[in-house]
Amino acid sequence: MPDHVLFLNRSRQMIAAIGALAGAIAIGTVAVAEPEPISAKPLIERHTFMGEVSFHLTQTLDGLDSHEVEMTDASSLAVLEFTIQPGAVFPWHTHPGTVLVSLAEGELDFIFAEDCTERRLSPGTAIVDPGNAAHSARNPGDVPAIVIATLLGAPAEGGLTIPVDADEAAALDESCDIETPGAHAGH
Repeated sequence: MPDHVLFLNRSRQMIAAIGALAGAIAIGTVAVAEPEPISAKPLIERHTFMGEVSFHLTQTLDGLDSHEVEMTDASSLAVLEFTIQPGAVFPWHTHPGTVLVSLAEGELDFIFAEDCTERRLSPGTAIVDPGNAAHSARNPGDVPAIVIATLLGAPAEGGLTIPVDADEAAALDESCDIETPGAHAGH
């Protein structure tokens, strides 16, 4: 076959391929999965300190009695990175240990059930979650919030979050004028 015929055939094939691709792009869109409202990525999974570790920690926030934590066995820890999408809200929960919450990016409103106050964290700020106080948090911004959570006294097994039962969560939602996931299940 002469070269000019081969060239024409290849050109036609290329034009057809480009046309098909353009048609596919015009007709449909590429399916992109929506991100989870809240995702967690373990950075350190249940590590143990060498030796014995204990601590006494006090945090005083406006409008609340001091949160005091005395932990005689804080020898294990877990560190997680949470990505919270805009508008996403954590269900009401507690923890089996104390959590140091640090905001790396975005905004986060941290809400203790004790007073329902939204305490706004911005990048570079942190708050102590004593673990035993029911709380929620939400991303009020329009970009994802990135939170680094360091849990001291992490149990060797089991969950790192303890959900509040649905009836209590519904009562907290009403009291704090917030709507959390799962609080109204069965209601």
